Amino acid sequence: MNAFDWDDLRFFLAVARAGRLTVAARQLEADHTTVSRRIAALEGALRAKLFERSPQGYALTEQGERLLAKAESMESQALAVASEVGGSDLALSGTVRIGAPDGFGTYFLAPELGALAERHPDLTLQIVALPRIFSLSKREADIAITLEQPTEGRLVSRKLTNYRLRLYASERYLDRHGPIADPSDLAGKTLVTYVPDLLYSPVLDYFSGLEKYTSRRYECASVVAQVEAVRAGAGIGVLHDYAIRQFPELRVILPGISHLRTYWLVTHAEVRNLRRVEEVQSFILARVKANRGLFA
Repeated sequence: MNAFDWDDLRFFLAVARAGRLTVAARQLEADHTTVSRRIAALEGALRAKLFERSPQGYALTEQGERLLAKAESMESQALAVASEVGGSDLALSGTVRIGAPDGFGTYFLAPELGALAERHPDLTLQIVALPRIFSLSKREADIAITLEQPTEGRLVSRKLTNYRLRLYASERYLDRHGPIADPSDLAGKTLVTYVPDLLYSPVLDYFSGLEKYTSRRYECASVVAQVEAVRAGAGIGVLHDYAIRQFPELRVILPGISHLRTYWLVTHAEVRNLRRVEEVQSFILARVKANRGLFA
């Protein structure tokens, strides 16, 4: 095996995680030809094919999978050295990315985390509020807020909070369609729901059992779109209590129908002790605790 440039591993990790050369290049702030050349140089030095190339992207080979585990371990050690020896983490500089469901990320994290960003001007906080599951092992996020407690991988999780969802309609909608005092009153009404084939977790299926009352649906892929559709009077939605308190024009209907769910705070074991990650975790936990009445 020939000697290789250790920096090539940085390019390897970016391509392995992104799955596409152009995406990795953008993340690395390099052009795609440079990334391709560095991957080829690494494969040549190791005398191993690390990726299967196809129009769909770059997929790891068996040898690539073995290297990925080693490279991620080295990356984690490098982060620990920077934190414990170099002191770069003591000033809370760098970036912490938080992946979260769009409801929690938009209606709670985004307003709350601004205070932490102001306190630490050299710390860059990234909130990725999307309706999806984040892979901490692929470094898609440093911290993830999940709807289910993970049971596999080197992940550390703790319960963040319970929260409740109920049926809501706007005053405008109720004025047009009349009061809804019984589930049978849902007949002919429009339900604002998720797009079924885009549900990324079974705990998001709130509408089982309501279909027998009405088949009319207005499907939106994100919580924010659902909230805005209900506010505009497009129909009735199952929405988060903590998000809806800022919209006084929305009314709870059929209060006997509610859903209790849980958010989990999850980090990867290899980065959870970095001070900047610890600080962001502690801040999120503290702000949720301080706002427990919002979620109760």
